[in-house]
Amino acid sequence: MFSDFSTLEPSGPQRGRMTLAKSNSHESKTPEFEPFKGAQPRAPTTQALSVLGVDMYMTDNKKAHNTSKYKNSNLIVRRNQEFIMIINFNRPLNDQQDNVHLEFMIGDAPDEYKDTYIIVSIGKENRDGNWSGRVIGMQGNEVMVGITTDASCIIGRFRTFVAVITDFGRQRTPRNPDTDFYVLFNPWDPKDVVYMAKDTDRQEYVMNDVGIIYNGDFNNITSRAWNFGQFEKGVLDACLLVLDAGKVPLLYRGNAIEVVRQGSALINSQDDDGVLVGNWSGDYSTGTAPTAWTGSPEILLKYARDGCVPVCFAQCWVFAGVLNTFVRCLGIPGRVISNYCSAHDNTGNLKTDIILDEDGRVNRSRTKDSVWNYHSWNEVYMKRPDLPEKFSGWQVIDCTPQETSDGLYRCGPTSVNAIKEGELSYPFDARFVFAELNSDVVYHQSDKYGNTKIVFVDTTYVGKLLITKRVNSNAYEDITSAYKHPEGSDKDKQAMQMAENRGVPSRNYTKPPEAGVDIELQAGTIKIGDNFKLTLNIKNQTSQTCTLSAIITGCVVYYTGITSSIFKLDNKAATVGPWKTSSVVIDVTASEYMPYRVEQSNLLFVVYGSIEETDKTLSTMRIVSLLPPDLTIKVTGTPRFGRDFMVTVSFQNPFDFILKNIQLRLESPGLITTKMKTYDHIAPGGSLQYTEMITPQHPGKKMLIACLDCPTVRQVTSQLEIFVQ
Repeated sequence: MFSDFSTLEPSGPQRGRMTLAKSNSHESKTPEFEPFKGAQPRAPTTQALSVLGVDMYMTDNKKAHNTSKYKNSNLIVRRNQEFIMIINFNRPLNDQQDNVHLEFMIGDAPDEYKDTYIIVSIGKENRDGNWSGRVIGMQGNEVMVGITTDASCIIGRFRTFVAVITDFGRQRTPRNPDTDFYVLFNPWDPKDVVYMAKDTDRQEYVMNDVGIIYNGDFNNITSRAWNFGQFEKGVLDACLLVLDAGKVPLLYRGNAIEVVRQGSALINSQDDDGVLVGNWSGDYSTGTAPTAWTGSPEILLKYARDGCVPVCFAQCWVFAGVLNTFVRCLGIPGRVISNYCSAHDNTGNLKTDIILDEDGRVNRSRTKDSVWNYHSWNEVYMKRPDLPEKFSGWQVIDCTPQETSDGLYRCGPTSVNAIKEGELSYPFDARFVFAELNSDVVYHQSDKYGNTKIVFVDTTYVGKLLITKRVNSNAYEDITSAYKHPEGSDKDKQAMQMAENRGVPSRNYTKPPEAGVDIELQAGTIKIGDNFKLTLNIKNQTSQTCTLSAIITGCVVYYTGITSSIFKLDNKAATVGPWKTSSVVIDVTASEYMPYRVEQSNLLFVVYGSIEETDKTLSTMRIVSLLPPDLTIKVTGTPRFGRDFMVTVSFQNPFDFILKNIQLRLESPGLITTKMKTYDHIAPGGSLQYTEMITPQHPGKKMLIACLDCPTVRQVTSQLEIFVQ
């Protein structure tokens, strides 16, 4: 009981406070009346109880539930945590005589037995259910009630009604959208399966609305900022609409495993008209290029606004960025992972086969498997009640449509710990993820009759490096050791043996004998349009002098490892003394590769060599990612709450050709929504400047994200962290 009920007055705007006489519901203002059948009851001796208004106590509840950042005018609460309501009656509640039900409903056909119609009673009747309620205090005609949802409660938007039960029947308040509220997963609560113990982790993986997605190649890691924007206006409704459009039963929506599995299917449009259309063709004329996006809100809001028509186009990091928004928005801890040298193993045999011609060139028509420069997927953090306890924690989910799982293009959740140990018989899709990290690269040479022989096997190329954004930092964290044991260690061999016991094909191919010579390619940091030198290092680990003859093939390649044109073919020879290292330099000119360049500007060099003295063969490959030109963001004035400041985005065309059909985007979560400008062309040496005035509505750390995109130059991005005083 509160001594001073005035402290219970809401401290924020009055939206969410329902007064029946002024309800904005389009339904009848007359309370619903359901008479009892049977004998006529005695007339009441006291004034009938009726409800005058309901206050959802918005500001205080949102603060307590860590949902204040959502730009949504309705209450948002988290599972298994009490929230407050104040009910205003026409007279004081008599808890010995009056019988009041608080009714919470979700979906089109609320049903008590399906947890979509929940009744919490206050007053004389005491009903036990999955949700609990208590009277916290009474002051005059107002009653403060605490409601606690169930720890496995369905996620979504609930409708609120108050029903007074009398001998004459049930008098229910009319529908009022202002008293609807959303229930989310609760990583703050140990009883919720998505519980995360450390607050610093929760702030990063649930509350951070901007992130860094890493790309490039493992020798030259690049990054781009991404606006997850899970708190932006309309995004929560859009995420729930994804589940509605995908016809995900309400029954599943309290189960985090089911929600993320369904999400991994519904963020791609492959079989269910989900959110994003994947496109790796290079032709994006009927939509937006994947490289042009700067964040998820623009995509999710377009999907919702256009009536659930899939948005064009996406590649892996766009899929991962939007899926990350989806899980964080619903309260599930999530992060984006980049796996460098990620195998896409079409056959599931843990082999990536590279076919070389007689003369050592890559045979594009016969090489079907590919190794992606990098592949982005997601991890979500949760208990796995369906698995042994050691397989709880981070789980891989991936919505980039690569292979089907139970008939749909989706992947996960699969336990990271299980992948590391080779325990691949648990759900879901562990074998596919294991192959992305552990495939061997097998080089075959074919003769003129089409017969092939294995000439070299590289067991260390795939799954070189796995990284994610570090907690409370824009630097990356190396998490390779979470997925795999050190290459060649006893534990690595045990994990591989376990994987084979669990159905992965054994590596029963015959490896050629070791050459006793190691080769590797090295390159520096190179920008698009640069001439550069490639260095072939030859390390002789034998007591004999060796003579190496090498064929170097240079291909233009997509980031997915699919080769386009061959632009270079070179022969080199070197003699290396016993236990010595020698280097050979290969000159690569811009005039060789620029005419063939494809998006993201990656070059693949494959070396095939033979040792004259022993006739043994060896091979290696190296991706060179060419860096795009610079985009600069500059701030004029000191960013202050409520005061204008100016942002200028600048770009200069460094090339000797015209850039056409340019899109420029600027956005910042919590600061401005996406601004997009289009430009017809930029002449060689020409420049553009785009200026935007911004008035911050909230103080604190903000990230400005800019991206310039056109058909001939992709991935031109920039980010600038600012602090609003």
